[in-house]
Amino acid sequence: MNYIKLAAAITLLILVTGCQQSYHSSVTPSRGMDTDSTYQAALERTPVPRHSENLPDVKQENGSENLSSSVKKSAGDKSHQQIPTENSALDTGLSDSGSEGNGTDLSTDAGSSEQMKIDQALELCNLAQEMWEAGRLEEALSHLDAAYSFILEIDPEQSMDFTQQIDDVRFLISKRILEIYASRQVVVPGSHDEIPITMNEHVKKEIKLLTGRERNFFIGSLERSSRYRPYIVAQLKAAGLPEELSWLPLIESGYKLRALSSARALGLWQFIPSTGYKFGLTRNYYIDERMDPEKSTQAAIAYLKELHNLFGDWTTVLAAYNCGEGRVLRIIRSQKINYLDNFWDLYQNLPRETARYVPRFLATLHIIQNLDTYAIQTRNPLSPIPYKTFEIQKQVRLADIAREIQVSSDVLKTLNPELRYDLLPPEIYQLRIPENKAEDFLASLDKINTTYSSPELFVYHKIRRGETLSSIATRYRTSVTAISRANNIRRTHRIIAGKVLKIPGSGTQVTKTAQNSKSGKPVKYKVRKGDSLWLIARKFSTTTKEIMAGNGLNSSTLYAGQVLTITPFQKTAAGSTGVYHVKSGDNPFLIAKKHNMSLHRLLALNRLSKNARIFPGQKLVVE
Repeated sequence: MNYIKLAAAITLLILVTGCQQSYHSSVTPSRGMDTDSTYQAALERTPVPRHSENLPDVKQENGSENLSSSVKKSAGDKSHQQIPTENSALDTGLSDSGSEGNGTDLSTDAGSSEQMKIDQALELCNLAQEMWEAGRLEEALSHLDAAYSFILEIDPEQSMDFTQQIDDVRFLISKRILEIYASRQVVVPGSHDEIPITMNEHVKKEIKLLTGRERNFFIGSLERSSRYRPYIVAQLKAAGLPEELSWLPLIESGYKLRALSSARALGLWQFIPSTGYKFGLTRNYYIDERMDPEKSTQAAIAYLKELHNLFGDWTTVLAAYNCGEGRVLRIIRSQKINYLDNFWDLYQNLPRETARYVPRFLATLHIIQNLDTYAIQTRNPLSPIPYKTFEIQKQVRLADIAREIQVSSDVLKTLNPELRYDLLPPEIYQLRIPENKAEDFLASLDKINTTYSSPELFVYHKIRRGETLSSIATRYRTSVTAISRANNIRRTHRIIAGKVLKIPGSGTQVTKTAQNSKSGKPVKYKVRKGDSLWLIARKFSTTTKEIMAGNGLNSSTLYAGQVLTITPFQKTAAGSTGVYHVKSGDNPFLIAKKHNMSLHRLLALNRLSKNARIFPGQKLVVE
C-alpha cells in the first residue's frame, strides 16, 4: 500500500512539472494559427478547477459548448491524465491533513495548485486577446473576468513565492481591459463596412412612398446618381466608410447640385453654412463650395467620420447628420433608461423630420437592392463628364467661354456648379473645361472679354403685421419685382409676418438734392424711413465714414427726420485726374485698387452701373 502512495506522489510531481513546461512553451500562441484550433488546444491544456461552473460560456463556430463542459469532455478521454485540483481527494489515499506512511510533505502539492491557477489565468488572458482581435469584445471581457477570479482565489499570505507572478497577471488583465474599452470608441457591434437594414413598419411605410407616390422622384434621382456616385464610392472606400452612404444624397437632395432646403441647407449633401464652414467649404459672393460635388463629398466624409467616432451606430450617425449631433446628444442624456446610441431607442424623441429620415434611407437601400422586385428601371442615366482643370486669373462669364469653345453653357455650369452667378471670381480660380474642348479653350482664352459685375448688396427686412410687398418696396425705394426675384416669391405666394426678406439695394434712386447739388458744397439731407448710411453714401458718391465724421456720429444708427450735412463727391483739381486704357484681364476692382480709389468712386466717376462691362482699349477716368 505504501508503494502505491509513493508512486502516486511521484506521478503528481511529474504531472505538475509537465504542466509548467506546457505553459512556458505555449503561453503565446502564433497569430498565424487558426483561432478555433488554438482555442481547442488551450482547452486541452486547461486544468479543471472545482469552481468550473463560474467560467464564461465560449461559443465556437461549430458549436456552443462552454469551457467547463469542453474540459470535462477532455478529462473523460483516456488519452489524458486526470490533474488534481485544489481540495480534490486523490484515489491514492493521501489525506487532506498532511502526509501518511512515508512522511511526504504536501507543500509541493499546494504550490502546484497556486501555479495552476496562475497558468489558467494566463491561458484565459490569451483567449481574451484572440477574442478581442476577432471583434468579440464581450467574450473577451468574460474571459478576463474569469482570469481575475482565479487570481482572487490565491491566498497571498500562503503564496509568497508567487507574488510577482500574481502582480504580473493582474497588470496584464488590467491592460487588456483598457485596450478593449478604448477600442469600443471605434469598434462597433456588427461589421464596420455595412449598414444593416432594419425592416419595421416605419421602413415599410417609406418603401411604399418611394415606390408609389414618389416613384418618379426616385427614378429621376437614380438617373442623376450615376454621374456622381463613382467619385463618391471611390472616396468612401478610401476613407474606410460603408459604400451604402453613397446613396445618402438621394434622400438629401435627389442628387441635385443646387438643391436648397427651407433651412438654407444647400448642395448634394445639404450642408448648412456653419457646418460647411466647419469642414472647409468656402462661401462668398462668387462661389459656394457646398454646390461642388467633389468638395462637398470630402466635407461630408469628414463629418460622417466624426459622427461615427462619437456615436458608433450608423443609424444614430444618420440622425445626427440630419438634425445635428448636439440635438441627439441631448436626447441621449435625457433618457431615464440606460440606453446609449441605438436609433430605435431614440426614435420617439427625435424631430419628426429626423425620425422619418433614417427609415427613408434604409428604405432606399432596400429598394436599390431589389429594383426588379419593384419594377424600377432607369432610362437615361447621366454619365460623368471628363474634364481638365485650368488655373485662370481672369474674370469672365461661363456663357462667354461656352460661346468661344462652342459647347453648351449647361455643361460648363455642371462642371463648375460652385459659381453662384456663372461668373469667375477676380482671384485665381480652378476652372473645369470638358476634356475634348481643352485645346480650344487654350487657343481662345485671349479672345474672351473680361467682364465685371460688382456684388449686389442686400439689406434684410423682417416682415411686420399689415405690410405688403408694395409697401416694403416703397420703403426701400425698390420694386416688387426685384424683391420677388431676390426671394423666389411668386404671385401666388403670401408674405408672413415674422419672416425675413432679402431686399436688393440696386433699386435706390438718386435724389434731386444730390443731382442738383453744386460740386464740393455741403448739402442738407433729411433722413427718410428705410434709409441707411450705405444708401445715402451711395447717393452722394461718398463713404459712410465721411458722413459719420462730418456729422459727429458714433454709430450707424439713423432715425427718420434726422438732418445730415453731406459733402458730395467733388471732382479733383485739373491735372489730378487721368485716363486709363483698359487692358486684357482688367476689371474695375483691380483698376480702382491700382489707383488707390474705392470701387464705388471709380464707377461713379465713369458713370458705370454695377452690371456694366468694360473692354480692352476702353478709356476710364481715374484719380
